[in-house]
Amino acid sequence: MNTKSITRSLLKEAGIGLALVLLVVLFALSHDKFLTVSNISNILQQISINTIIAAGMTFVILLGGIDLSVGSVLALSAVVGAKIMTEFGLPSDMAILFAVLGSVICGTLCGAISGAICEKWRIHSFIVTLGMLNIARGTALEVADARTIFGFPMSFNAFGAQTIFHIPVIFIVAVVIVIIGIVVLKKTVYGRMIYAIGNNEESVRLSGHNPKFYKIIAFAICGGATGLAAVMYMLRLNIANPILGVGFELNAIAAVVIGGTSLFGGKGSMLGTFLGACIMGVLGNGLLLIGLGDFTRQIITGVVIILAVILDTYRSRLEAKLTE
Repeated sequence: MNTKSITRSLLKEAGIGLALVLLVVLFALSHDKFLTVSNISNILQQISINTIIAAGMTFVILLGGIDLSVGSVLALSAVVGAKIMTEFGLPSDMAILFAVLGSVICGTLCGAISGAICEKWRIHSFIVTLGMLNIARGTALEVADARTIFGFPMSFNAFGAQTIFHIPVIFIVAVVIVIIGIVVLKKTVYGRMIYAIGNNEESVRLSGHNPKFYKIIAFAICGGATGLAAVMYMLRLNIANPILGVGFELNAIAAVVIGGTSLFGGKGSMLGTFLGACIMGVLGNGLLLIGLGDFTRQIITGVVIILAVILDTYRSRLEAKLTE
């Protein structure tokens, strides 16, 4: 492996992994409870939902798009799933199955609608998903009558509390989603098309493919992942609330960008997104343990996001030089 190959590797997952390790070491030295089993389990729980949303967001950002509606879509999907579980008098197992399907389908439809509008009228996804953010939030409030929904089946709540070797079940689900995402992006024609469209959409069109189809599917995948994240939220807290998910879109975007995916599209990986979500989770937990307040943690998180975007710009320039 030559020097250029090593440098490219360090610019990608290896560098992100190293940053995560350094962050863990820093907080472990700062607080003796950071590496306890209970706190690690807590971190894994905290990053699970963001990991799933960010996995879906990766597909959209690889295209050079963005989805600002995921927080509101999560709230709507959770409300839909909660309504199915609590108001139709179905047997527990059937209610849970239909609730999961309802949440995922709801999220998928929201994403597909946003993608279709973007492609039909050639409107940037920033504007369309900003509109969907308000539509989904308003619909969630209307459906739930602005109330918190609870009283889920005991088996549903029990499953959400389960751990395997102190690893939360919802984190295992998140890892499975990441693995599926890695396979799709690296091993399928669809994944290669996502990278190709992100790099040069016009070339894909001239080669005889229809970029619109792939882009709409990407938004649908993002919405479906958000619907699944809504189920994980209900498993974790045993409630559904129409005002939940505020700011989740920013955390997901931050995880994707910190993970090395370019906001300009065409460059990035699902593994990097996973590591980015881990960095976000470790950072939030560590800052809380050392005694920083909510406001200060928000400021630091915002600074990290801005630095990640700046780093992305320099990383793109450096990679371009290395390929010359």
